[in-house]
Amino acid sequence: MITITDISARIAGRLLIDHASVSLPSGTKAGLVGKNGAGKSTLFRIITGDLASESGSVSIPRNARIGQVAQEAPGTEESLISIVLAADKERAALLAEAETATDPHRIAEIQTRLADIGAHSAEARAATILSGLGFDHEAQLRPASSFSGGWRMRVALASVLFAEPDLLLLDEPTNYLDLEGTLWLEDYIRRYPHTVIIISHDRDLLNTAVNSIVHLDQKKLTFYRGGYDSFERQKAENDELHMKAKAKNDAARKHLQSFIDRFRAKATKAKQAQSRIKALERMGTVAAVIEDHVHPIHFPKPEKQPASPIVAIAGGVVGYEPGKAILKNLNLRIDNDDRIALLGSNGNGKSTFAKFISGRLDPQAGQLKTAPSLNVGFFAQHQLDDLIPNESPVDHVRRLMPQEPEAKVRARVAQMGLATEKMDTAAKDLSGGEKARLLMGLAAFHAPNLLILDEPTNHLDIDSRKALIEALNDYEGAVILISHDRHLIEATVDRLWLVNNGTVTSFDGDMEEYRALIVASGKKPAEKDKADGSAETVNKADQRKAAADKRASLAPLKKKINEVEALTKKLETLIQGLDKELADPALYEKAPAKAAEKAKQRGEAAAKLSAAEEQWLELSAEYEEGMAG
Repeated sequence: MITITDISARIAGRLLIDHASVSLPSGTKAGLVGKNGAGKSTLFRIITGDLASESGSVSIPRNARIGQVAQEAPGTEESLISIVLAADKERAALLAEAETATDPHRIAEIQTRLADIGAHSAEARAATILSGLGFDHEAQLRPASSFSGGWRMRVALASVLFAEPDLLLLDEPTNYLDLEGTLWLEDYIRRYPHTVIIISHDRDLLNTAVNSIVHLDQKKLTFYRGGYDSFERQKAENDELHMKAKAKNDAARKHLQSFIDRFRAKATKAKQAQSRIKALERMGTVAAVIEDHVHPIHFPKPEKQPASPIVAIAGGVVGYEPGKAILKNLNLRIDNDDRIALLGSNGNGKSTFAKFISGRLDPQAGQLKTAPSLNVGFFAQHQLDDLIPNESPVDHVRRLMPQEPEAKVRARVAQMGLATEKMDTAAKDLSGGEKARLLMGLAAFHAPNLLILDEPTNHLDIDSRKALIEALNDYEGAVILISHDRHLIEATVDRLWLVNNGTVTSFDGDMEEYRALIVASGKKPAEKDKADGSAETVNKADQRKAAADKRASLAPLKKKINEVEALTKKLETLIQGLDKELADPALYEKAPAKAAEKAKQRGEAAAKLSAAEEQWLELSAEYEEGMAG
């Protein structure tokens, strides 16, 4: 068991953890959650002993091994498999000693211990972990120095997983993984034989891999059983009970205080007043539930949506160097209402494909046709470095609307979800999440018809990811999404394309089927060896063309559905406003005729909303039937 008792921690003078306590049973898989900056990484440093707490203690079983991913990725000339094998210090030491030992008894002890720790199957286990994280057999034999920083961090992760510590601490491990690596890691953590504490903003990871949640909030630690969805439900229920208790406490205190105020000065009631003062002191107060407001994200509505297809590719070939194609045999189309996620491991060409359809890369062969008025918004994680370090969000936006008044500039910054106090902060001093919000806002500034997002969530917490989901679902243009966040994909897209084996094809299953495929294989899916592959390719092309023809024929119906949706939203907003006015008692006292009129308007709007919803259901059913026919 790990027991954290009454710990407090302060960083740069700011109190992050205040007399917090929690206990984790042995074998627990716990997700440590909380707002960015709440102190989660600080808690990890206290557990490992890298930071001393101001008060309290952390109790961990004697001789328990703690493991976490190294801060610096290995960059030596050693092969990846050698680096991972060396992470098991005991095995390495025993093998070294076995080469020089001469005492028969000691040799027997060494061999027995090597058998106990599975030393002879270690290479196969290390290779399996590396394969799950995206390294094939050939890559495992290459030196670490030949890989980029992100891939080296995967090696660092593989090393700590291979060492199999008694307490495994993982701080945002999916930030340098692709979707396939994330799905594999979910399954690995779920089956891990020892205790795990993981800091993550990946909702699916926290639902699939862990069995409990530790919430760091208001400087305290609270333990919840179950995954993240269960935690959310339990917290909402607790907050509701807490608010009821506060209301009851406030009412009781108000009643006592009223008696004290009325009778404190009266001699005949002085004793009763004094007794109630003492009762009030003993009663104490119930603190209010503090809710951190998450600023919404807004993508502007395209002024005019071009006719489908907005992108059509025939025989497309694309790469960075002449004669060296990254992707070929591209025969695809994107319609103006498509929501597509690109699947496939890093290095297979997802970002290359995104650049290709955005016009950043020209075709080496074949044709790429785009709608004449197509406007593309492009967000890529690496573009965070393109922000001007000493300029504020207001400075970045003002450059795009130099003739507009200051109020309008700041209003656009607010739509990006940046708080007022952050608008004048230099970009270099913004958090990763704030930079991502700013960059997404700049990418969508000119109301694009097609929005391409390449790993938008790396620096966003769970609530900000929820805001992104809502923004994408409200956005009326087409979306191409690259993300390792399975929850984001499932909540926002309706088509899956697989980037694999040098091309892009439609994936006909759903995300659960894709997850099962990744976990079962332990590696990225390879296409089937096709003796009759050309026939299958033609068949898929026919299917895609037929689906596109259906969408084109049903376009007027889809337009009508969108119009009804817009009317529904308008009526809902009107009803909410009327409800707010009608909830004011003063309206009935001061202007009863106006109140009656408002009530009548509310009834008429409700009737129209009911009719619009009924029409939407009928039209949607007709559209679905047309697409299925």
